[in-house]
Amino acid sequence: MSVTRVPATDGRQPATNQSWVLLDSASLYFRAFFGVPSSVTAPDGTQVNAVRGFLDMVGTVLSRYRPTHLVACWDEDWRPQWRVDLIPSYKAHRVQHMERQHTERQDAEDQDAEGQSAAEDVPDALPAQVPVIAELLEAFGIARLGAPGCEADDVIGTLVATLPAAARCDIVTGDRDLFQLVEETRPVRVLYIGKGGVRDPDIVDAAWLRRRYGIEGGDAYADLAVLRGDPSDGLPGVGGIGEKTAATLVSRFGSLEAILRAADARQNGVTVLQRTKLAQAADYLRVAPTVVRVLRDADLPRVDATVPARPAHPRVVEELAVRWGVTGSVRRVTEALADAAAGPARPAP
Repeated sequence: MSVTRVPATDGRQPATNQSWVLLDSASLYFRAFFGVPSSVTAPDGTQVNAVRGFLDMVGTVLSRYRPTHLVACWDEDWRPQWRVDLIPSYKAHRVQHMERQHTERQDAEDQDAEGQSAAEDVPDALPAQVPVIAELLEAFGIARLGAPGCEADDVIGTLVATLPAAARCDIVTGDRDLFQLVEETRPVRVLYIGKGGVRDPDIVDAAWLRRRYGIEGGDAYADLAVLRGDPSDGLPGVGGIGEKTAATLVSRFGSLEAILRAADARQNGVTVLQRTKLAQAADYLRVAPTVVRVLRDADLPRVDATVPARPAHPRVVEELAVRWGVTGSVRRVTEALADAAAGPARPAP
């Protein structure tokens, strides 16, 4: 794919002074939706728990890390066809879940039309909140970036690849897949919110990967992920090879390619059972690396990622805050923008 280079600076900061934060937006608003009570609603009764939770996360990140640049990276396609063509099971269970929700919604509507009580657990209230989040980001002047046929992970991977080598970059996500972007020679790390949330994330850098898995860098993590698989994404992995064994093999041989060479050559370090399992998974292993690895060359439009010192469209922000009943969260983001403008405060690993 061709690359449209995202501006690395607004002309005020040299690369060594740039501090970027890249938000895996879907990961954040999914976490917000399931972490904030559904009783959080707008004045008209519309559920806005994901909106409030997302804004609160953005405010926390801005205040704590004070980046010079911020991008809310977006899923333009959460299940790209090119990945599905390689592994048809990729995120297939999520499609089934959505179809089941649609059927339940139709059944509930039919029951309601017949004068019966509608099912309580009807539609997922998250999709309707996503455009509200996008509208608020635009009003604040916070860059939002997606690419056709790409997931947010691919946008993040491309941004990391195109940033100046000296620019510091933090990726905020609850998705371990993005550990593959950690680099030994560049200040790129992942703030993993899977356990402690944005207030107490695991700060994943090369040293963390070494301690946790015994592997060297993000590329090695991608190979580990291929072997291990991920049921939540419909990736089967190699049967009989879990995370611990995958980490041991990658640590021992350095890469998936080297593991497969060692298995073919019947070298020590790969057991007979492991060789058998790898051979049985040959078709999967031919395509899985392409599916698991994020793109580094997505076609991205130009955006100004500079963190604004104040909302770009204050009247619109105020109107949206009142309409959706999120005045407190909007106020915190507004204050956090001013905090970020006061200067970077990226904590050490």
